[in-house]
Amino acid sequence: MDKMPKKKCPQLDKGGIVMEDCLFCKIIRGEVPSKKVYEDDEIYAFEDINPAAPIHILFVPKKHIESIAKIEKEDEALIGKIYNAINKIAEEKGVKDKGYRVVTNCGKDAGQTVKHLHFHLLAGTNMGEKLL
Repeated sequence: MDKMPKKKCPQLDKGGIVMEDCLFCKIIRGEVPSKKVYEDDEIYAFEDINPAAPIHILFVPKKHIESIAKIEKEDEALIGKIYNAINKIAEEKGVKDKGYRVVTNCGKDAGQTVKHLHFHLLAGTNMGEKLL
């Protein structure tokens, strides 16, 4: 029986490093299931499996970037596109005017558990002024 070829995301192969063991790369490639909320050529967004708020969506660049500390000049437009996608989904979810929080963790001490840059959209409740 022939093995089916792995589904590759084009953006993972162009300019980015394909990370075979990266959980988010596997989600982007369709190897791990997710509840997709948004997708375009460069971004994939899905519901967090352990939500910290009623609305908790992860926005992930399809290009593998380890963390915000690893962003390069060529990634600036991509980061802007991610924020535009976040705004679009916040509007679709009805929280753009009420308010929402965007968080990205960078490194072990900040709580980054998956070494693939991602942004958390948190909304749907009053989170107060404190960050922690």
